[in-house]
Amino acid sequence: MQKAIKFKLFGKTAFFKKPEVNEYAYFTYNNIHKIALLGIFGSIIGLGGYNQQNEEKYPEFYEKLKNLKIAIVPDKKLKGIYPKKIQTFNNSAGYASNEEGGNLIVREQWLENPSWTIYFYNDGMVEENIYNKLKEYMIQGKTVYIPYLGKNDHPATITEVEEVELQETKLDYIDSIFTENIEIDNFDSVDELPYLVKEIQPIKLQEQYNFYEYDSFVYTNYYLKNKMDGFRDDEINLYFF
Repeated sequence: MQKAIKFKLFGKTAFFKKPEVNEYAYFTYNNIHKIALLGIFGSIIGLGGYNQQNEEKYPEFYEKLKNLKIAIVPDKKLKGIYPKKIQTFNNSAGYASNEEGGNLIVREQWLENPSWTIYFYNDGMVEENIYNKLKEYMIQGKTVYIPYLGKNDHPATITEVEEVELQETKLDYIDSIFTENIEIDNFDSVDELPYLVKEIQPIKLQEQYNFYEYDSFVYTNYYLKNKMDGFRDDEINLYFF
């Protein structure tokens, strides 16, 4: 058995900005990614972020939590695809002062009513005192800073926090997001209507400049081509990364 923390994470809106610059609008990742989750955990226990980083290789939240094992289960009813809408607003401060009229029109693509079930555990690679503090704060509903979904316009709501015992098992399908290097059976799905969603997402920070490093992730109800070792919570099959 492996003990893990499980909780619901959701919000009215979310914006996990893709770093590629677009002339018309800034776009969001479809699902929360690991680095954004680590940022939420860091805010809960008061770890420093990018603005507090000085000569260190990484911001404090990432340095302390980067080896945390995480599983992300999207909203199955929506098959992992959340509604999105472009929001337009004005920015008349800072770098906008060089725009015509001193006003910059900003367009951002926001997720609407996103929700996930999140699991995490420590395999010994995170300092025990850091992990225990995170676990305690999560269970007790305490937080040092307000957690948000990608940006402080999007407060995060965390509910149904509990410690669960995961069963080690052989997985023939996965209910959470997993990396594309795990092969699937393209002809046989768990449900009558198959679905397959792919997205390239950040998985870690590059050491020198803290740029994102990426992997390709999959969310699907297709069976796996070969069974693999994993964990199960009741009827939910989980892949941790």
